[in-house]
Amino acid sequence: MIKLTDTEIIESVKRGNQSDFSILIDRHKNKAFSLLKRMLKNEMEAEEVLQDCYLKAYKALSNFKGEAKFSTWFYRIVYNTALTRLSTKKRKIEIEMASIDDHNYLTSDFDIHPGEKDAMVKLVNNLINKLPQKNAAVISLFYLDGMSCEEIGEIMKLTANNVKILLYRSRNILKDIIVENNLVEELR
Repeated sequence: MIKLTDTEIIESVKRGNQSDFSILIDRHKNKAFSLLKRMLKNEMEAEEVLQDCYLKAYKALSNFKGEAKFSTWFYRIVYNTALTRLSTKKRKIEIEMASIDDHNYLTSDFDIHPGEKDAMVKLVNNLINKLPQKNAAVISLFYLDGMSCEEIGEIMKLTANNVKILLYRSRNILKDIIVENNLVEELR
């Protein structure tokens, strides 16, 4: 089987082979879903938003000019859709919770069993999930998805230098969370 490039698949879809879009979905769904889970902190909501992203990307595919890689273009759609969802959700929560002053969102109830890889992965994911959305996104894209600062910059509409600054600050926030929760030994 010949492995087609994203550009070749996009051209095929533009020519009317709509089913080829599923190939693009299969290639990019895991990273997109991972980013959404980190930003939205809810798996079911991430699945719902991912479906919206597929629809948006499909409808906008005719406008894709190929100036950036398809993955960068698609992740920008994912990132912006997540930000929109978070903004809407935040406004709704602010209205519903206007009289509540509970800001205690950091907890230290991690289920850690030394020596277990699953526990370590869960701990790291919990720590990343404690970061503000933009910080969690940049950490996830850089370390977990292996994207360059330039690619992240295109997705988040930042310069590569601003991405580096955001990464630096995100690592410091993550370090502070680790120290505050006395987790330095668990992460060695």
